[in-house]
Amino acid sequence: MSKAALSLLFVCITVIQANNLIPWNASRKLTWSDFKGNPDLHSSNAALTSSNINIEYGYDEKGFQYSISCSFDKNRSWVRIKNNEVLAHEQGHFDIAEINARKLNKLMKAYHFNAKTAQSDLNKLYEDAMKQHRLQQTQYDQETDYSRNKPRQEEWLTKIDQQLKETAPFANYHN
Repeated sequence: MSKAALSLLFVCITVIQANNLIPWNASRKLTWSDFKGNPDLHSSNAALTSSNINIEYGYDEKGFQYSISCSFDKNRSWVRIKNNEVLAHEQGHFDIAEINARKLNKLMKAYHFNAKTAQSDLNKLYEDAMKQHRLQQTQYDQETDYSRNKPRQEEWLTKIDQQLKETAPFANYHN
């Protein structure tokens, strides 16, 4: 296969993957038509939201640049039970991902660049941020009983809205 054919194949795969991702946007809420994946037969969940927080960075001896993205993966997200409560719960998961992307941005902005340790420093920042993200997602499911505990679900949605407001200064992911 020629080099040009490989490049074209890579571009096609990238475009297909990008079409399966919905970037987080305050004015674009999830709908059931966004959940294109097949339900996990071994899961009792009503639905599953697959969200991604990615960072790309580069650096040289003078400094570093980075870009963060937070997106919903349509092909890895699925639904078994469709109702407004479950959809609101799943939107909460996506919003929590956005909050944690903003927190990562805050950490990156506060990082004091050191060319000798940048690779390990930046990887550690990302790993620590993703650990906190996973913990918050787990806590959300446990405390709301996957949306079934309606009072706790309402409390969490209020908490999520508040955290989105608090982290708004870090919503711009590009430095």
